[in-house]
Amino acid sequence: MRACSLGDLPEEGAIRVVLDGLPICVARSGGEVYALSDICSHADVSLAEGDVEDGGVECWLHGSRFDLRTGAPTGLPATKPVATYPVTVEGDDVFIKLEK
Repeated sequence: MRACSLGDLPEEGAIRVVLDGLPICVARSGGEVYALSDICSHADVSLAEGDVEDGGVECWLHGSRFDLRTGAPTGLPATKPVATYPVTVEGDDVFIKLEK
């Protein structure tokens, strides 16, 4: 499912998209594009509003960090992972595969 244009993404940052009613954080870091649940597993806030760097995203509210590749928490207070989704880039289009 098309999520956005590559040009919509900052070089090191994220945007929020909603696909089939699901909030997704689409992030770019180190030239790669990732997709994960946009809801922090520690607090019900948008990860896309956080800082992206070194392959991770930091929640703006309490500072939880998540690995963009795996969704695993890499910094407290979060202890539960967030869902990740396969991404493909075709030309300037970013596609995300949602599991059915």
